[in-house]
Amino acid sequence: MHLQRGSGQALPPPAMAGERSAEQASVELELLRLIGKQGRRVPYPVSIAALMMAVMAASVMSPWLAYGWLAAVFAVLGLRWAVLGRLPEMHARPLEQRLDWAVWLSLLNGLVFSASLIAAPHLNDFQRTVQTIVLLGLCAGAVATTAGHRIVFQAFLWPVTLSNAAAWGLFHEPGSQQRWLAWVLAALIVFFGVILTGLARDTYRVFAESVLIRLQQNKSNQQLRQALSQAESAMAAKTRFLASASHDLRQPMHTLSLFGAALDKRPLDDEGRVIVTQMNLALQSLSSQMDALLDISKLDANVVPVNNQVFALQPWLARLQREFQPAALRKHLMLRLDCPPEACVESDPVLLERVVRNLIDNALKYTMRGEVAIEVHRGQDEEVWRLSVRDTGMGIPEHEQQRIFEEFYQVGNPERDRAKGLGLGLSIVTRLVDLLDLHLALRSAPGQGSSFMLNVTAADIAQVRPGAAPRPGPSLPPIRVLVIDDEEPVRIAMHALLSAHGCQVLLAGSMREGLLKSMGQQPDLLLTDLRLRGGEDGISAVRSLRSAFPGLPALIISGDTAPERLREAHDAGLTLLHKPVTEELLINAMQAALAEYRREGADVTPVRGGAASPV
Repeated sequence: MHLQRGSGQALPPPAMAGERSAEQASVELELLRLIGKQGRRVPYPVSIAALMMAVMAASVMSPWLAYGWLAAVFAVLGLRWAVLGRLPEMHARPLEQRLDWAVWLSLLNGLVFSASLIAAPHLNDFQRTVQTIVLLGLCAGAVATTAGHRIVFQAFLWPVTLSNAAAWGLFHEPGSQQRWLAWVLAALIVFFGVILTGLARDTYRVFAESVLIRLQQNKSNQQLRQALSQAESAMAAKTRFLASASHDLRQPMHTLSLFGAALDKRPLDDEGRVIVTQMNLALQSLSSQMDALLDISKLDANVVPVNNQVFALQPWLARLQREFQPAALRKHLMLRLDCPPEACVESDPVLLERVVRNLIDNALKYTMRGEVAIEVHRGQDEEVWRLSVRDTGMGIPEHEQQRIFEEFYQVGNPERDRAKGLGLGLSIVTRLVDLLDLHLALRSAPGQGSSFMLNVTAADIAQVRPGAAPRPGPSLPPIRVLVIDDEEPVRIAMHALLSAHGCQVLLAGSMREGLLKSMGQQPDLLLTDLRLRGGEDGISAVRSLRSAFPGLPALIISGDTAPERLREAHDAGLTLLHKPVTEELLINAMQAALAEYRREGADVTPVRGGAASPV
């Protein structure tokens, strides 16, 4: 026999019939789990109630009949305990069939308890009242144990309720003069059943809605996890693309930079000098834009260390003001600094400088007239200094103030004017601010300029260490340098530049060639690309050559910005220079590596950090 279930009970209306069937099946499966769980909890209190009624009935009628009924109750409860608990796991059986079994077991349970009313003719009014209270209590409890499901609940309710009402209407205590009261009580029992039916309907609606809400939440969580996975994949793909594009572009840029530096050391006429100067300026501009891509990769790779120290802000910012002053004058802008001499902070000066540089550079790009002001004031809590970069530029609409921190997004640059950069400056700022654990605020309005404010931890100016002595200009002693790079133009350009500095240069296109050339002429320093052909890499080249020449100073030069590559070089403890490398940076890094070798002798440890370009 197949029973129609759930008719007349409210469920949230789905979009399609197929979806409704799936949702209804989910609700019914959850109902079976609830009934199965309750089927193993309910027998204990119900058995106590049945035992009480059997003892009461045995005092006025045949004990065999009373306890026989009790045995039937225990048998039904045991059957329900065994079957209902297994229904949710009977996946081989159709869901409709399993729910039918739950209905039949509920009906059997109701018939067994209604059979207790055979004792009604023998009970006095007080005993019958106790019996009625127990039976109606079981009916009320069935609302919760069946979640109010119409068929399952009513299969128990009506046999018990109607037989109870009939017992009061048909049987009366001998000598009773108030039979009308018994009929009223019978009617009230039926009315109580109707009330329970309405309550059960509302209970099932809430149960079904809660199940569907939970299913929808699980579905939404799954979609969110999928979206997150897709976003992470897209981010990884973007990082790989930027790394590959950066590597491919940096190789020829590095070659041009080396040739430009070598050409600048040659005797040239005035016109040639202007051409070389403009070419090098263009290369520096392109290099700074490529460095922005590198910064993103280094920050994403988590290889940027934070080295906090105490330093005074006034001379630190004055240096930045001097560096940016020519760019401000070219646009007829005033670049103003307002910083009290006692302002002193504790932070990483290199990383914080990159933040402030980006903010000043951004302000100069988007300010056509007026001024750019660098201002430092005490914070409200006296424990921080507020460093602000304020401009009188175009301002930023409120709806775009969050987007300006996105990568490659620029306000008012639809033509992608390269003079305004790539749109990575503020994205790098947000990453660095998070790394330094600082608070960055923005106040801006169209036509009223913008103000970026940083709260930096204040420190005692007495803790400032004396400044280090200035580094000597880029010059090298007469040394033999081994250059390993699989790009022939890079090798030729490196030979031209290093030869101009008085170095003897050995060129090799692979690790094997480098080892062979080193056997006859021991190098004093190794410069190697990170990514070589044939599966070789610069880190392995350094290790191989150091096994032959212990402590050989070495520098890695690479155009690769992939985060995993950056981590490899960082973990190997090698100085990593990023193409295109300027002449000054290259020579300073070589000087640092040689100085470290002289300090440590033949057992030199790998150079860490050295002259590698900071973020």
